[in-house]
Amino acid sequence: MQTILEQIKIRHDLLSPALNERQYRLYLATEAKALGWGGASKVALATNSSRNTISSGLNELEKPPTPKPVEDVTKGKKARRRTRGRRLPVAEDVRQRRSGGGRKRTTDVDPTLKTNLDALLEPFAAGDPCSPLRWTCKSISALTTELIGMGHKTSTRMVHELLLEMRYTMQSNRKTKESGSHPDRNDQFIFINEKVKLFQEADEPVISVDTKKKELVGEFSNKGSTWRPQGCPEKVNTHDFLDPDKGRASPYGIYDLANNAGFVNVGISADTSAFAVESIRRWWLAMGKESYANATKLLITADGGGSNGSRVRLWKTELQRLADEMNLRISVCHFPPGTSKWNKIEHRMFSYISQNWRGKPLISIETIINLIGSTKTKKGLIIKTSADTNEYTKGIKITDAEMESLTLERDAFHGEWNYTIDPQ
Repeated sequence: MQTILEQIKIRHDLLSPALNERQYRLYLATEAKALGWGGASKVALATNSSRNTISSGLNELEKPPTPKPVEDVTKGKKARRRTRGRRLPVAEDVRQRRSGGGRKRTTDVDPTLKTNLDALLEPFAAGDPCSPLRWTCKSISALTTELIGMGHKTSTRMVHELLLEMRYTMQSNRKTKESGSHPDRNDQFIFINEKVKLFQEADEPVISVDTKKKELVGEFSNKGSTWRPQGCPEKVNTHDFLDPDKGRASPYGIYDLANNAGFVNVGISADTSAFAVESIRRWWLAMGKESYANATKLLITADGGGSNGSRVRLWKTELQRLADEMNLRISVCHFPPGTSKWNKIEHRMFSYISQNWRGKPLISIETIINLIGSTKTKKGLIIKTSADTNEYTKGIKITDAEMESLTLERDAFHGEWNYTIDPQ
């Protein structure tokens, strides 16, 4: 299907040869007005015409020119003599410049302008790694100043038009590159998928766990916007300095894949493995035990780092205590390095929490809990919350003897990522 710009270009190419200069301006203005806000820029891009031409046409549409009075040349010989050899005025001035008349485009007079602009925008591709703009903000004014310094006669308006013509747009960074890829990454994904299927077919619980980004508690700015009365934004602190009395909130989440239900334990202490396992414990007591009354085992899918990292000894030690309390076999599958965004909890629960509290200052733990607990989706996501006021100590060391006492069985395929802990 053709885009709007392509349709405009087709109409332009068909009509423009049959239009005089004024008709051409009015045609461009009509296309721009039909598109609404930003129409002039789009039409200029599609037709390779000047915005000034379109602006003139828009002005003519708003204020049509008043017809000039027709001179009466029928009264006497003197009047006829005065008009002899001169063009008579008519009701509307339709004089047109001959084809090719008018001021030449800057790029026609200066053919290297566009090439040098492209070199400034992409210096390495153009073979100029020493460009001064390589390490500065590439604003239109900076680009214009640099081009003028190179001997070009241009302006910010001309540079802006050239950028649109060259299909440049203002864009932000996009997270698409993964930092490092393990050779067995896809095999681990397949392994996790197959294990999840086995557990769900047996009606055994499968949960995805992770710690959401730590948040400053207090009257601090929160990204995003929300509906408020015009001119009445919610006032927050100018600087995001930690409030020692309120600290940071560490929301640890547990997402039940089968039931589309979640649990978030909001802690105010350190994000340690003890805190992570305590969060799973609270989920089991609040939601899991009731949903899976006949469960004999539990599968946890987690990232490879952080408080639930695959190399963290305290994580495995705390899981052993939890297995003993719950009398369940706990299996763990870690995602390979650099693939944390594949964890289900990221895009099935955390993303909706972020949407729900965007633009709202997280002034207290109670506020955070209420915002998380009120998060809903069209597919029926339910989230329960808990405030964890316990203090968790960092730097706890687990000895080799303590590790040997665990009933830990490593899988034949990447035992460092896949293992099971039996209750003692």
